[in-house]
Amino acid sequence: MKQIIKMLMLVGALLAMTPYTANASSYPAKMGVKLGNGIVNVVTGMGEIPKNIMIANRAEGPGYAATAGVMTGFLHMMGRTLSGAADLATFFIPTKPMVQPEFIWQGFKKETTYGGNWELLK
Repeated sequence: MKQIIKMLMLVGALLAMTPYTANASSYPAKMGVKLGNGIVNVVTGMGEIPKNIMIANRAEGPGYAATAGVMTGFLHMMGRTLSGAADLATFFIPTKPMVQPEFIWQGFKKETTYGGNWELLK
């Protein structure tokens, strides 16, 4: 139980840093933004499963959501988690995020996409 509380406190602290993202201008601040982004995406990656089940249910119905929605969610979970891990491993090079939307809660009704060209944060 203590580990869950610690994890929730960490996620809460990272959520509090989200508005700071737009104001990050120094190199250490940009590194912190990317580090926080990586941690949040690793922790919240499994949220892609229910997100994609809901998207598939709205688009095609419950049968499709129970099959393709679960599989799509699993693939996006892996994608978000691995992109977060990549951000953690390369936080010292502050680049734009590979996953869009940047955080899972920013576009819960929109399917996740990947890409980007590793541009440096401005």
